[in-house]
Amino acid sequence: MSKEPSGAKKMIGDFAPKLVELTDDVLFGDVWERKELSKRDRSLVTVAALIALNRPDQLRFHLQRAVENGVKKEELIEVITHLAFYSGWPNAMSAIMTAKEVFSK
Repeated sequence: MSKEPSGAKKMIGDFAPKLVELTDDVLFGDVWERKELSKRDRSLVTVAALIALNRPDQLRFHLQRAVENGVKKEELIEVITHLAFYSGWPNAMSAIMTAKEVFSK
């Protein structure tokens, strides 16, 4: 039985195979599977970091993953609102526009 290629493999597998391997095996295969934090909590932390660092490309993926991991859309909007005061208004405005785009699909 063949496994569906990961998103990273589909996007950059031919171009950066080692980065795909690290993404699939270490990041999502090990770090995200650790039991010390729930996947829901990991999603909240990851979304917060991506908002603070103003990384909209990765935020798109992680907002959807957060919903899949049990975070409500309303909670994610509240995280963005809360972070406006800690990570900067422009970062929050970029994040809310990204969230609006993701959640409107």
